[in-house]
Amino acid sequence: MTSDDAWVGDAQPYLAPRAAGERDAWSTEAATHGRKGSQRLLAVEEVEPPAAVRDFFGGDPAGKVVVRRRLILLDDQPVELADSYYPARIARGTRLAEAGRIPGGAVTLLATLGFTPEADPLEDVAPATATADECEALSLQPGTAVLVLTRFTRSTTGEPMEVSIMTMTRHLQYRQRKQAS
Repeated sequence: MTSDDAWVGDAQPYLAPRAAGERDAWSTEAATHGRKGSQRLLAVEEVEPPAAVRDFFGGDPAGKVVVRRRLILLDDQPVELADSYYPARIARGTRLAEAGRIPGGAVTLLATLGFTPEADPLEDVAPATATADECEALSLQPGTAVLVLTRFTRSTTGEPMEVSIMTMTRHLQYRQRKQAS
């Protein structure tokens, strides 16, 4: 996706559990623009988390988390790498820790486990230069600039439940919502 293909995104559909048979949020969003959105699961593994993930989950430095690594495609072309991290105590023994698609996506599974995401998670967006692995996965030239969006999501009860780190080549626009005080 190039800057000319930009559309205004909204995080809310990605935080809402899906109804049975409903398409995932990315496929739905792309389809509203006449495009095909898909994803490929690259890995599911238990790992030591990056520092920001560990700090958000409040884990000890030796604690492990489950990560689901995905390649996000638009019209069959790679546009994003998405790594979603879950506390091992939540993910172990569930489909989050298994290779394979999760019907309705992770947010739907988490809701069935009692973890409904808060309405307004913290999102951090930062520029970066794509690493060699990111260049290979996203078909980029060395030195290409990317955006890294990190979403820190708590449950409605305040418990940290997911951190997603999305490395993207696409243009990003957001609408902010004003909340009543």
